[in-house]
Amino acid sequence: MKKDLTNSRLDRQNILNNNIAINEIKNKSGIEGIVWNEKIYITRDMAADFFEVDIRTISRYLEQNNEELSENGYEVIRGKKLKDFREAVENSGKDINVPTKTTVLGIFDFRAFLDLAMLIAESEKARALRQMMLDIVIDLINSKTGGGTKYINQRDKDFVFASLQEDNYRRNFTDSLKEYVEEDKFKYAHFTDLIYVSIFKEKAKEYKKILDLKEKDKVRDTFYSEILDIIAAYESGMADAIKKESTEKGRVLTIKETEKLFSEFEEMALWKPLIHRGRIKMASRDMALRDAFHYQLSEYIQPLDEEEYKKFLGTTGDELEQLMKENSDVLKRLKERD
Repeated sequence: MKKDLTNSRLDRQNILNNNIAINEIKNKSGIEGIVWNEKIYITRDMAADFFEVDIRTISRYLEQNNEELSENGYEVIRGKKLKDFREAVENSGKDINVPTKTTVLGIFDFRAFLDLAMLIAESEKARALRQMMLDIVIDLINSKTGGGTKYINQRDKDFVFASLQEDNYRRNFTDSLKEYVEEDKFKYAHFTDLIYVSIFKEKAKEYKKILDLKEKDKVRDTFYSEILDIIAAYESGMADAIKKESTEKGRVLTIKETEKLFSEFEEMALWKPLIHRGRIKMASRDMALRDAFHYQLSEYIQPLDEEEYKKFLGTTGDELEQLMKENSDVLKRLKERD
């Protein structure tokens, strides 16, 4: 999906919240500034020189996007802070002019400077920096996932437990359908789709298309641990409800009766906060990490925070992925056990 960073605050924030990528951009871009309080800072004049635009252009973008830029590290300093910053400029040995009569000074830290680069549309240097940022983010994700993001969900330490737990509840659910619901060769896929639609508004076929999964790919192997937990709760609850209803009636249930039972089950108030959180997790992570857009969940998409990037792209994920590769046969046997 081609991204226009100048028009999408969500895409800009997803880059800025990815500290692993930010450090890579810092190392490869060669952008220099004033080191102050162990961070790199760039003044408004320095930004104008770098992007080869008039200082009034920088001021215009600041006025139009002040809230966003401030949240990402732009600040106006005065008093002791300004005095300390002047000393850092003098000690840097760089030819940077900070007028002595200035009582306030606007400065960008490195994140805010990158944010500015993603906003400025009329600068060729800003455009080139944007492309570098996108390339680094893509290369980073590819290097962490071996070139494919299909199973990036498995880099979460909670995935294995959630997957094995859901597999157990899945068996209980299918056993309940088999024993207490009238025979129908489509009932397993049908009620599975009802669960998926209830939780994330997509049938299995639609989900596979969005993630570009192949026919042989198992959908549940790509789910995040939070989604697996909700599915397991649905399966456990429905298995019990189906058995109880069938026992009370003294016969197997029809497909229609089971559908009615499911409709009542999914309307329970306890699901609302869990599903809301699950939809945010799935839609936001897939947009940021898999470049996959869930149209039905568009209202739930948010920028990922720093901890989310650390979870899926950090060293813990590297170690977990290696451990899973080394123990893939064991995990397979656990899931195939009777």
